[in-house]
Amino acid sequence: MRARGNLGPDTLTRVSFHVHTPGLAVGRVFSSIAVPPNEINMPAHLRDADIERIARGLIDRTLPKSDWTHAAHFAAALWLLRERGLSACLQEMPGLIRAYNEATGVPNTDTGGYHATITVASLRAGNAWLAASVHLALLAALGELLGSAYGRSDWLLTYWSQASLFSVAARRAWVDPDLRPLPF
Repeated sequence: MRARGNLGPDTLTRVSFHVHTPGLAVGRVFSSIAVPPNEINMPAHLRDADIERIARGLIDRTLPKSDWTHAAHFAAALWLLRERGLSACLQEMPGLIRAYNEATGVPNTDTGGYHATITVASLRAGNAWLAASVHLALLAALGELLGSAYGRSDWLLTYWSQASLFSVAARRAWVDPDLRPLPF
């Protein structure tokens, strides 16, 4: 899976990524969404060891709250997906996030904290990205994901209306997309 697009410093770009399954002549286009340059937000100084530190900080609840950025969410998710797989992450992530939130003073309520639908959708996106990026180091895979449409903080609104995504039901449990199905 490779992110494709023309990422200029002051231009809106169209980014898409494709999945190629070995043995098939044609890959699958996941998305093609315009991405403003300011949405490509992976810190330049990040290293592979930092990705593991972020994930372990989530697990043991020692990651400073200020470090729990949008990019850090995906960094932790990709590390956990590579280490444990999608099935384990889908089981473990709700408890990890809820415990981390509580440790950093963020209440898990019907209006804030852990969000089941966002977590599951992000894990599915990260898993699909990693499945097609097995040849890449984790840092490179993270950089490409964050540089893609799926790295945007609003990518889910392509698939869910705001009313559906930010409903109490979607925060509590998985809610299927109401605009179009996820491609993974």
